[in-house]
Amino acid sequence: MTARSTPTGAQADAEDLDVEEVLALVNDRRDTGRTRDTGRTSDRASGEQVPQPPGPAQSAASLKSDAHHRATPWPQARDIAARAARAARSGTPAGRRAPAPVPLDAALGLTLAAPLTALTDLPSFDTSAMDGWAVAGPGPWDVRDEGVLAGHAEPQPLSDGEAVRIATGARIPPDTTAVLRSEHGRTDTQGRLHALRETKHGQDIRPRGQECRNGDQLLPVGTLVTPAVLGLAAAAGYDTLTVVPRPRAEVLVLGDELLTAGLPREGLIRDALGPMLPPWLRALGAEVIAVRRLGDDAEALHKAITASDADLVVTTGGTAAGPVDHVHPTLQRIGAELLVNGVKVRPGHPMLLARIKENQHLVGLPGNPLAAVSGLLTLAEPLLRTLAAHPAPEPYVLPLRDEVHGHPYDTRLIPVVLRGDSAVPLHYNGPAMLRGIAAADALAVVPPGGARAGQELELLDLPWASAGIGVCFT
Repeated sequence: MTARSTPTGAQADAEDLDVEEVLALVNDRRDTGRTRDTGRTSDRASGEQVPQPPGPAQSAASLKSDAHHRATPWPQARDIAARAARAARSGTPAGRRAPAPVPLDAALGLTLAAPLTALTDLPSFDTSAMDGWAVAGPGPWDVRDEGVLAGHAEPQPLSDGEAVRIATGARIPPDTTAVLRSEHGRTDTQGRLHALRETKHGQDIRPRGQECRNGDQLLPVGTLVTPAVLGLAAAAGYDTLTVVPRPRAEVLVLGDELLTAGLPREGLIRDALGPMLPPWLRALGAEVIAVRRLGDDAEALHKAITASDADLVVTTGGTAAGPVDHVHPTLQRIGAELLVNGVKVRPGHPMLLARIKENQHLVGLPGNPLAAVSGLLTLAEPLLRTLAAHPAPEPYVLPLRDEVHGHPYDTRLIPVVLRGDSAVPLHYNGPAMLRGIAAADALAVVPPGGARAGQELELLDLPWASAGIGVCFT
């Protein structure tokens, strides 16, 4: 769904605003801090106690049996992810990300970090709103031989009883009374112009400053830059816009069993996440700076995470407690703060969110493709939205056309297509399947226990379903 801008009366210089402050203006709410004590993270807003990574003495069996107990409820996990970038360990705002001026052609989809203020009157001179004649005084009028075209210097003044041909957007000659549209006038054999209907003073003239005056605020901080915003900025004389920078993401693809080409063979499978995640992250507003394939190598994972300068590191697989699942041990080794350690959602239960540094986070996605999509929309999307200073989309619901089975205890996300005023569940929605999501318009949020036909469920739009392929991947 398209993010909406929120007007605000607050004014600030661009140099004094960071992502934190822009987002506060967008959402009109106070930041929420975090405190950290030994072994647990307390979220002040929710009271949720999020366990830290397990110690080395814990066995795989113990981890598995404790997984559901330590997992975070799905709605709360999304809320934690949305707030994570606005709360550092010390309770102070996360690392300040300075607004940056970018050319108009690079600003689409970003958020204004400074008000868009008129640099001149719009229009900056009296202009003709129509093709026709500029006339002075009552008619009929003598018509000058030369015409007035758009883009030319100021024309000579008109005298009463005089007219001149004029094009749309051309400067109005001084002392003009009105513009007579082409279809509302005729000339006689002597070349005199006659009006075919009454001509009112100021008719079809766009006066200087009709849209705005120099110094007027056109759009507030926090406005999403759409194509229309780009057009307004260009009309107002801007070459660049001061915006919140696009969050930078790095993808680390884990797993020795993955092939990058050809058919699956000899126990090896094709990597679906390497091709899928970068464009999906771009659709969520990130700039993907690197995609690295590391296999199941603990040292390579440690090196890649500690060397990354991305705002968000995304890993694929390795979030469970198997012999080659290195994500948890690596996070513990580098002293990362585990904010979400498993989510009560299917598919995607073993996803995680960690704070690596004050202004850097890691989202660990499960290795199964649809489970990874679930992790993207549960944890990566809210975090990236916060980093980009976008407001949360307004939730919406539609009734299900068919009954959907649920998990006994967890939220379930299933792909659906939208048909009229209802959502139709799709088959092939297992954790390792992409066939359903590839045809989907959205994911339906199914509560524990399932949903009956006709029951209204919250929907998570897929970015390209609402914005279009060409818009969401810019």
